[in-house]
This record gives sequence, structure tokens and C-alpha cells, in this order.
Amino acid sequence: MQERNKFPSVTILGSTGSVGEQAIDVALANQIRVNAISANKNVGRVEEQARLLGVKACAMADLQAAKDLKMKLADTSVRVYAGMDGICEMIAEHYTDDEVVVNSVIGEVGLRPTLAVLNAGKKLALANKESLVCAGDFVMKLAREKGIEILPVDSEHSAIFQCLRSGEKKQIRRILLTASGGPFYGMTRRELSDITPERALAHPTWNMGAKITIDSSTLMNKGFEVIEAVHLFDVRPDQIEVLIHRESIMHSAVEYIDNSVIAQMSVPDMRLCVHYALTHPRRTEAVIPQLDLTKVGKMTFSKPDPETFVLLQAALDAISAGGAVPAVLNAANEVAVAAFLAGKLCYTGIFDVVTETVARLSDAKHIASIDEIFAFDAAARRTADELLTTYV
Repeated sequence: MQERNKFPSVTILGSTGSVGEQAIDVALANQIRVNAISANKNVGRVEEQARLLGVKACAMADLQAAKDLKMKLADTSVRVYAGMDGICEMIAEHYTDDEVVVNSVIGEVGLRPTLAVLNAGKKLALANKESLVCAGDFVMKLAREKGIEILPVDSEHSAIFQCLRSGEKKQIRRILLTASGGPFYGMTRRELSDITPERALAHPTWNMGAKITIDSSTLMNKGFEVIEAVHLFDVRPDQIEVLIHRESIMHSAVEYIDNSVIAQMSVPDMRLCVHYALTHPRRTEAVIPQLDLTKVGKMTFSKPDPETFVLLQAALDAISAGGAVPAVLNAANEVAVAAFLAGKLCYTGIFDVVTETVARLSDAKHIASIDEIFAFDAAARRTADELLTTYV
């Protein structure tokens, strides 16, 4: 066990989600102080976490949930914040001088907390990919101005981040971004037409939330990760190659100009990514099982199928177009995936709603402020909603 306060304390946003729960596991294993937590509506679990961790503050995005939590924690000194404004206020309140904020909020709603963390001058461990997908230029500019290094929590970006310690940026030839291929690897568009939410949620490797699991099955998640990597590591889109790696052992790799390929491998367990972000630049005793390559036996690699899984190419086109186009892509996808999970849209309808929405909002490539990104996000959601009836 590590001595308490050996590492910076932590605030965990999205504490009841998959990554948030794993962040708590890592914090407890390393005796890292958790100052504050936030969630959306899961009052019961947040109360349990607050009492277990002895936090100073909690925030609930849902206003009624915040009221309920405040009543449940009335016998404690925990301060409860309400709404998205409350989450940002909680971030700004200075609990410690040395703190890491893990942002594992799902969706575009995680962008405002990301900006709040950076404006507060706090170290950011980022699992909310939408922050960079929707507003990567603005987020990275703010991070540079504040002198803050963003620590990636996604398994692929954590792997790349670790591999980049082997060389200089100017020596990078390409980044090899791996993907499991999801549950429908090798299937054709015709075979995807009758996919149900239950089948799409059965990921072959990772245990994740519903939204990201669906995105993984469509390869939209991998497209988002390409956009993330462009911003995080300041590389061109054509320097990133997506590889299907079904075994999910090599989490990504970096090829340098001497043709040396440095890869990061481990058993597929998100706790390692959180662990590395919270203890960086040091390493501590493992919180995940040891990798036994003799049991893995073999590792395979292949190219993705862009004709069937069109959203990967849509993401590449979006980052090349720039502006608010990636934000439009994300907003349309959020609407389409929610409709699919609710039984209001067929599986391949996700592809159609997203690509058609992006096509209709082609002027999104010309923007000058983050407010325009939020405006295009809203316009994309309206457009996607209108298209849902077309692709039922």
C-alpha cells in the first residue's frame, strides 16, 4: 500500500460510471484522497461512495437528484452542488493545491467540466472523449495557456502516451491505433440490418457503458479516438492508422522514423489507464492481473472495413474539415444511438442519421468561437431528430 498523500488528491466526475468506479478502485488501492465526486442521477450509489471515501463535496447534474442527495447526506458535512453549473462550481472551489480531476462524464455534456478544470488550473485526467471531439482546438489551446498537461484515460490514448516517451515528436512516423472490431466484425451492411440493442451491447472484450459499447460496435468510437489523438498528440490525421486487433492485448503503438515500433500491452482492463493517469509519471504496484502471453497464444491484426462501417471514415472526414464538423458528428451520433437503444431507430439507421446530418450542416467548418460549437451542436441534434422518422 502507498502512503496517503504520496500522490495528488483526486476529484472524480462521473463517479458511478464504469471509468468512475474504476477510478475509485485505483484511488483506494493507492490510498489516494478523493475530494469530490459527481454523477447524474444515481443518488444511492453516490451516497455510498461519499460515505466510503469521506469526500468534501458531491455534485449531481440532475436537480432533483441533488435535492435527494442533500437530504441523504444531511448528517454529514458534505456539500452538495446541483446541476451542470453546480458541477463546474464544485470544480472551481479550491479544495487542495495539488489535485487531479478525472473527467469520465459521458457525452458532449462533459465539455463544460473539462473547460472548468482547465480554467481552475487543475491537472486533467480525461476520459470524456467528446471534449476533444467537439472542441479539441479550444481545449488544447486553453491547456497550453494554463500550462496543463492533459493525461489521457482511454486505453488507446494512454498506450500512445506511454509509447511516446520512447522518442521525440518530430521522430513519429505514425500512430497505430488499435480497435477490437466490436461484436460485428466481418459482417456486411445487409447482415447488420436486423441487429438488436441486446446484440450490439454484447461487446467481445470490454465491459463499458451502453453508449460507448454501441459506438464501439459501429466503429464510431474508433473514429472519435482518431480525432482525440490528432488533438492530444498534435499529429496529422494521415499519421494515424487504425488496426483491428481482436485480442485487445496491444492497446496501441507508435512507429518512429527508424521503423522501430513501440507498443503498450496488458490485459484489457481500464483500471490500468486510470492508474497510470493518477500516478504519472511514477508507476506503482499493479491493480490489474499480469499479462501471460503464452495464454494469449497469438495476436492478429487487420484493416477495418470502411465500406460497411462508414462512421470511421466520417470521423476522418470530420477532423479534416475541422471547425464544428466533429461536434456535429458527435451530436448526431448521440441522438441516433439514444434512439436505437430506445427501439426508435434501426441499427444501420445510426449510420444514415449521422452521415446525413453532417452533410446538411456542411457550413459547420467555419467557426470562430466555442459558443458557435454549442450552437452547431444544438442544430445537429434538431436535424438528427428530424431524420429519425426517415430511417426507422
